[in-house]
Amino acid sequence: MMILIAGPYRSGTGDNPDKMAANLRLLEEASCPLFKAGHLPMIGEWVALPVWHAAGGQHLGDALYDQIFYPAASRLLERCDAVLRLPGESKGADNDVRLARERGIPVYYRLEDVPGCERVQQETAQNS
Repeated sequence: MMILIAGPYRSGTGDNPDKMAANLRLLEEASCPLFKAGHLPMIGEWVALPVWHAAGGQHLGDALYDQIFYPAASRLLERCDAVLRLPGESKGADNDVRLARERGIPVYYRLEDVPGCERVQQETAQNS
């Protein structure tokens, strides 16, 4: 499955680039177990950030931000088979969940609930 990983990126950071980078790293941590389980992980910022930069985005939250970030996630959800909603307050991630539910796309709240991921986590724990 192609799975959108949704969680905090900008929320609660005060637009601090270091905090936003840390949030992105947390989102990306879920990508490896998903990939090992045979899925294709996707994060909206992986698509939106380069488009925003190419469009001339100057600072997160500028006029281009809303024109690109939320629509990019919505377009991704048209292609995704599931959403993994990670913990933390996030209007964007909550919107992703809402759209997924409207479209009948499964939403998982724990990595181990995603098909195949429990096995991957068990193997990883055994090899540690």
